[in-house]
Amino acid sequence: MKALLQFAAARGIRVHAAHLEPGVLGEWYADEGEIYFDLALTPNEATSVVAHELGHAHYGHACEDDADAETQADEYAARLLIDPARLAALERDGATLHDMAEDLQVTEELVDVYLTRCLTRVRGITYAHARMGVGQWAHRVRFIS
Repeated sequence: MKALLQFAAARGIRVHAAHLEPGVLGEWYADEGEIYFDLALTPNEATSVVAHELGHAHYGHACEDDADAETQADEYAARLLIDPARLAALERDGATLHDMAEDLQVTEELVDVYLTRCLTRVRGITYAHARMGVGQWAHRVRFIS
């Protein structure tokens, strides 16, 4: 969670834990640049919810019930949090969805989103879509003087 909070802070987004209305796991307030997540969440749930709300922030979604916005935010969160190499190793080892989620420290729902919407499988080969995490291209950056 610490890295995720730093990721949010680098984008000028403040993250708060609070008691939210029943059934509300998290909220993004664009005007204030703030994310709230429910105090009752487990650490894996809190991480997944904050990443989901960061997806809303990334895409500039307003606070409205829009299925497309929810899908985009879910995919953003999955790409942000899930390391494709680690997931591939877990799949090779025959890990269950629950075990994958525990190992990756996210929710089972987020692992399912990644497996169903963030991968392309063609003729026995699996391709992961681009990740959206901090430093993903750091190994490719060269400074030119």
